[in-house]
Amino acid sequence: MTLEETAQDIREEFSFLDDWEQRYAHLIDLGKSNLPLTEAERSEENRVRGCASQVWLVSGQGEDNRLTLRAESNAMIVSGLIALLVRLFSGQPAPDIAAFDPAGFLEEIGVSGALTAQRSNGLASMIQRIQSDARAISS
Repeated sequence: MTLEETAQDIREEFSFLDDWEQRYAHLIDLGKSNLPLTEAERSEENRVRGCASQVWLVSGQGEDNRLTLRAESNAMIVSGLIALLVRLFSGQPAPDIAAFDPAGFLEEIGVSGALTAQRSNGLASMIQRIQSDARAISS
């Protein structure tokens, strides 16, 4: 699936959620699907700076300059946000990730509007890290 096709699937999924409480519950459910990282992967090198919660993001280069992502957080809602980003971006071509507008997408599906300032800053840090990793692969 292309990045846009994955984004469209997520748009449709979130279109059935009428309010923030339903979106919040759905994000928590998404977060439960994250596979745990190893102790070694929960390192300072993999920690996402700018997040109030602990967030670790492991990225790699797959076939055809595709970014692979795995992540973990110690906070339920943040786990859901990172699961959403992993679902959206993992396995996608790095140039497509670097060119995508995740802030607009998250606003469109109704996720970013209800986040606290701290969570919004953390989400922006996660997105920045993913897009930076994607740019590094496509260089």
